[in-house]
Amino acid sequence: MGSQAGGPRATAPGQQLRALFYVLPPGESSFRTVEEVPDYVEKSIPFFIAFIGLEFAVSWVQKRKLAGRINDGISSLSLGILSRLPDVLFRSIDLISYIYVWNNYRLFELPWDSPWTWYLTLLGVDFVYYCFHRISHEVNILWAAHQVHHSSEDYNLFTALRQSVLQKYTSWIFNLPMALFIPPSVFAVHLQFNLLYQFWIHTEVVTKLGPLEWILNTPSHHRVHHGRNPYCIDKNYGGTLIIWDRIFGTFEAEDAKVVYGLTHPVNSFDPIMLQLRPLVHIWNTFWATPGFCNKLSVIFKGPGWGPGKPRLGLPEEIPVVTGKEVPFNPSVPAYLNWYAVVHFAIIMDLYTGLLGTVTMLSQGTILLRIGFIILSLTSFGLLMENRPKADVLEIIRCLVFIAVYKLGHLRSQFSSLGSAYEVLFSLCAAFWGIQIMKRIISSKDKHH
Repeated sequence: MGSQAGGPRATAPGQQLRALFYVLPPGESSFRTVEEVPDYVEKSIPFFIAFIGLEFAVSWVQKRKLAGRINDGISSLSLGILSRLPDVLFRSIDLISYIYVWNNYRLFELPWDSPWTWYLTLLGVDFVYYCFHRISHEVNILWAAHQVHHSSEDYNLFTALRQSVLQKYTSWIFNLPMALFIPPSVFAVHLQFNLLYQFWIHTEVVTKLGPLEWILNTPSHHRVHHGRNPYCIDKNYGGTLIIWDRIFGTFEAEDAKVVYGLTHPVNSFDPIMLQLRPLVHIWNTFWATPGFCNKLSVIFKGPGWGPGKPRLGLPEEIPVVTGKEVPFNPSVPAYLNWYAVVHFAIIMDLYTGLLGTVTMLSQGTILLRIGFIILSLTSFGLLMENRPKADVLEIIRCLVFIAVYKLGHLRSQFSSLGSAYEVLFSLCAAFWGIQIMKRIISSKDKHH
C-alpha cells in the first residue's frame, strides 16, 4: 500500500529491522515522491550498535574471543562517520543527478506503486552495484577510493561501516540509465536497502546459509571478497545477490582460511591518511612513469598494472599469504583504549545530534561541528597508533571543545551531560598538558 504526499514517512522498529535484511515488501516501502522516502540508513544506527554488541557476544560464546579490536573498530567507525559528513551539507549526489535525468530525459514512467517496478529496481540497483564494484577494483583511480573499505585487517560488523568519502562522487554515473524509466522514489528506497543489506554480511560468526548461498551474497561469499589470499583477489562483487558473479565468472567459494585486508597493508588508523594516501601514491606513480600512454594507464588500468604487464597486473606478483600474518596493532597503555572509547562515544553523541538538528542550525555552526568531528577522529587515529606528539593534537582538541562549547556551537543531545562534558574535557586538557611537560623534561634529560 503506497503513501500519500508529504514529508519523510515514519518507520516502525520492526520495519526498520526488516529493511536491514531487504525483506520489507513493496507494500510497506513504496512512495509517490522522494520526499516521502524515510532515511533508512540514519534510522538504522541503533540497530548497527545492537548487532555489533550481539556479534561480540556470539563471538565470545563461539571462540572465547571478541570479534574485533578497539583500535580497528574505532578506525572503521571514524571512516563511516567521515563518509557521511558531506551529506550533512549537501543532498546526495546520487539523488540529485538521478532526479535531474528523470525530470529532463526519461523515456517512459513505470508506476511507482507496482510490485513489478519494485522488484525490477531491486535487480537493476544490484546489477549496477555489481558493475561499479567490479570496475572499482579494476580501475586504479576508483580503487584509490574503494580501498578504504578493504583496509581493515579484521572482518566484523565494524568493517561494514568503513566507507570511502570519495566513492559516491563516481558511483552516481552508473545509476543514470535507470533514471530513464524508474521513478526516483523507488530508486531511493533500493539504493538504501542495497547498502543496508551489506551490513550484516560483514561477520565471521555466521558460517554457511545452505541453499541461499546460490542466490544471495552471504557472509561466506563476502569474506572471500575481503580476503588478500591470491584465490580471493577480485572475486564476489555482488551486493545483495551473488548471481551476477556466477553469471560473469567472478564467483569464488570460501575455501582456505581467509586473511583480510589489502595485499600491501597501510598500517594506520588515521582516517584522513587512509582516505588520501592512495591518491598520493597514484600522483607519485603518474609522474614517475615514462610515456603519456603509460601515465594514463597508471590512472585507468588496474592497481597492479605496470609497464609491460597485463591490464590487471600479474597474479604471481600478489604477495603470498602464509596464515601467520599479524595485523597492525601498536601497543598502547590500557587507559588509552578506554579513553578513546569514551571520547568516541561523545563524538557519536555530537554526530547523531548534528544529524537530528541540522535543519535548525546556522551554516557556521554546522561547519564548526563538522570540523570538530574531523579533528577528533584524526586525533583518535594518531593516539591509537601511539604516534609521537599525538598528545599535542589531543590537548588542542580538548581546548577547542571547551571554547566552542562555551560559545554554544556544540551541544549534547542530552542536556544533563553538558556540564559533565565540560568537566571531562577540562580534566583531559590538564592530563595531556602534564604528559607533554613530562615528555619535554624527559627529552631535555636525555640530551644532558
